[in-house]
Order: sequence, then C-alpha cells, then structure tokens
Amino acid sequence: MYRAVEFVLSRFAAVRLSHFLPSLLLLISGMLVARLAVLSEFFTSLFNVLPTLLLLLGGAFCLVYGRQREVFLLLTLYLAYFLLDTQVDHFRTTGQVRSDAALTFHLCSLLLPLLYGLYAAWQERTHLLQDLIARAAVMLAIGAVAAGLMQRFPDALLQWLSQVRWPALQVEWMVLVQVAYPVLLIGLILLVVQYLRTPRPLHAAQLVGLCGVCWMLPNTFILPHALNVMSSQIMLILVVAVAHEAYQMAFRDELTGLPGRRALNERLQRLGRTYVIAMADVDHFKKFNDTHGHDVGDQVLRLVASQLRQIGGGGKAYRYGGEEFTLVFPGKTLEECLPHLEQVRQAVEQYRLHLRDPQQRPQSDKQGRQRRAGKGASEVSVTISMGVAERGIQHAAPEDVIKAADQALYNAKSAGRNCVRSHGQRRSAVKVDMPAH
Repeated sequence: MYRAVEFVLSRFAAVRLSHFLPSLLLLISGMLVARLAVLSEFFTSLFNVLPTLLLLLGGAFCLVYGRQREVFLLLTLYLAYFLLDTQVDHFRTTGQVRSDAALTFHLCSLLLPLLYGLYAAWQERTHLLQDLIARAAVMLAIGAVAAGLMQRFPDALLQWLSQVRWPALQVEWMVLVQVAYPVLLIGLILLVVQYLRTPRPLHAAQLVGLCGVCWMLPNTFILPHALNVMSSQIMLILVVAVAHEAYQMAFRDELTGLPGRRALNERLQRLGRTYVIAMADVDHFKKFNDTHGHDVGDQVLRLVASQLRQIGGGGKAYRYGGEEFTLVFPGKTLEECLPHLEQVRQAVEQYRLHLRDPQQRPQSDKQGRQRRAGKGASEVSVTISMGVAERGIQHAAPEDVIKAADQALYNAKSAGRNCVRSHGQRRSAVKVDMPAH
C-alpha cells in the first residue's frame, strides 16, 4: 500500500503544465472561434482546407519521426471529418438533412472516440512495418463492418444506436448516442492513466484532443463552424505535440531532464557582456559505475541534476556530457555566483543515496520501511567539484570562458575534490560567505 501511494504521488509530481499548455491554448482558441456566428471569407476558406493540409503535411512529419500512432490518429479524425462534412454541407445548401445523416452521425459519434482512444493507447512497437499493418488492418476491419451494417441493416442499426438506455443521462448539451458515453469515459481514463505513467507532451496532447472530440461531436450540427474549426485544431494539437517532443529530443537530456549540449550552445550565442559560467563534475563517477553498476550511476546523475536544477542566483543548469554539467549565470558577476555554487555543492554532499540489493527486496511494506530506516540498506554520499570563470578581457568569447571554467575545475580536483574553485584562484581554500537563511 505504501509503495502504491508513493508511486502515485511521484507520478503526480511529474505532471507539468508545460505539457498541456500548447494543446489547451489551441483547444480553447478553437472553441471560441467555433462559437462565432460568422467567419470572414479568408478564415472560412482556411478551415475548409486545413484538415486536408494537416493530414498530408502533418502525417508526413509524423512518419519522418516514426510516429505511426499519431498518423492513424490524424487519419481517424480526417475520415470522421470527411463523412460529417458531407452531411453538414448538404444541410447548409438545402436546409434539410440527408436520409442517412442520423445514421452517419451516430456511427461517427461512436467510432471516432473508439478508434481515437484505441490508437492513442496503442503503444508503438519496434517493428514499424508490422505495427503499420496491424493498425491499418484494425481500421479497415472496423470500417468494413460498419459499412456492411449500414448497407444491410440501416434501420435496425439506427434503432440500436439511438436507443435511450440511461434516461437520467439524456441532457441537452450532450446530444450523442448513449452507447458513446462509456466509450468516451473509458478512453479518457486510459489516456489519463497513460499520461500519469509516462508524462509526455504527446500523451497530454492526446488527452486534450479527446476532450476536443467530446466537445466537437455534439456541436457538429448546432454551431456552423464547429466541425471544420475543431477538426483542424485537434489535428494541429497532435502535430504540435510531435514537434514539441522532437525539439525535446534534440535539446533536452533524457536521463536527467536538463537541457542538453545543443541547448547550451544556443544559449551561449545569446549571452550579454556580463555572465559567469561554471563547470561541475561528479567526483569518482567511474568508481560508482564500476562498484555499483550503471543503474546506480544513472541515479547519481539524476540526483546531481535535481540539485543543480535548483541553483539560485538566476543560474540555469545544462548537461554538458557524461558526468559533467554546466551552469550559466547571465548578467551576474563571480562574487554574486560563488555563494550559490557553494550552496548547491553542500546540498549534493549532504544528500544520502540509499542503495538496495535487488536480489533482497523486502517481502512486505513493514520490512521495506525498516530497511529505509537503515536496516538492510547501504548509503553512499555523492560529491561534486566545480570550476567557475567570469567573462573578462582575457576571456571574451563563451568558448574561452568555458575553457577557463574547465581549468578551474581541474584545479578543484587537484585540490582534493568536493570544492569550488574560480579561475586564477590558488589551491588553498577560500572561505565563501553563504547567504543568510
């Protein structure tokens, strides 16, 4: 029970507003535009062609990054849009609905959330071609069965779909067939669990997109632009999320969550005339890997990264590579940065990393608590050495400042490690005044 609560709390702690913010902005803007009674000719034409453009361009973009799941989500949304748009166009032109409008709308109300939830929760596999064939086979099978039933038993199918099973749930704002309610609910639960298990911008976008589907379907024949606008926005949400994750893959270190070397290089080009750069290195990191294994080494890197992320004084941490990290303080002087560097060095030193033998896992929560209290668990302490340099006449370029900080880091290791050294400082210890708490 304790482990389950601890796991849930850790998952909620990993939730980030930044994962949801772009998707929510696109969703809210789409809902506001869809409520407008009249759109200009430009925007009307734009939203008429945007779903097709997003399918072609966004689908190609997703395929380049191997995101077959998002390709089929886009395809599912587009097929539902195409079928419903045909009905809406006929209604706008003649003022009457087609004879098959009710059946088409009810089937889309059921199959769109069903396929959307299925594809969103369907994890991608390593065999891309097999995965592509399996997803296409599912779509073709469900589509063929639906088309066959519409041709052979249209009246019986319509009666089954439109049957009111739960009168208490029949409300004006949710004019969908009731069999779609549990499908939507299950889909939402699956996508919430998926996001909590693996918090990613793409999983957040899929969840927000399904919420958009829930809002779009009941308003398809009520608001004149709901279908075109919301189909475009939901597809755009998915494409933007793929681009967001592609950016993170290029600029963010997956292990530590810190910005990576490429992000650091970008930041160095935008520094002003005054800044400080510090290089930090984990002491005896090779010993951790050789003694305890690479899993413990990864824990050490994540621990150091979590402490460096909290650096004060306006500094920002980056993973430079291996066990090295870089801290950048724009607009700061060396004297202003040293207390913050010393503070984070002490925070790393005082943290105790608990190691447990995976072959001797506790059989109960009580035994686990006892071991966490010190019985059966070993502790290791982690320290870091830091070298820091300030931009000056001798070091005008960021690359030169990094080299100077690297030299100061070498001096810190030569002085016994677990200390902070500035460029040009002697090896003897220099007292750093810590900020008052």
